[in-house]
Amino acid sequence: MSARLDTLPYRHVLTLPTMPSAVRTARETAEQALAEWGINPRHPTVGPALLILSELVTNSVRHAAALSPQVTVIYAASEDCLAFAVHDRHPYQPALYGAITDTGAGGLATVMELTLGLGGTAVVRSDADGKGKSIWITLPL
Repeated sequence: MSARLDTLPYRHVLTLPTMPSAVRTARETAEQALAEWGINPRHPTVGPALLILSELVTNSVRHAAALSPQVTVIYAASEDCLAFAVHDRHPYQPALYGAITDTGAGGLATVMELTLGLGGTAVVRSDADGKGKSIWITLPL
């Protein structure tokens, strides 16, 4: 995973209303983008990556909708790297690496276990104004 995110050749951005239907649309869009980019849907990273994406969008829908009417998903890839971010305008920034030991973290603990199990990374990036954040996941292919 030596590629920097800004140099990944494949990119797609999707903005949706922060409602339950966003989860399915984000996942289906990911499947379409990966197919267009020539990434085999049977690659061992793809299934877990789609689950991670679904969990992150679900978290935005459940916890950020009151302050963030939209959720944005950024998809990016190269031959050896898959990355995506889920962005909302809620200021709360979860402690990603603490979620693994926090029994109440639920979906976020699953996200982190899958990400780390695949040799990936997870980062929370605050918006410049501090009123929103993106959670970036980067996974090797």
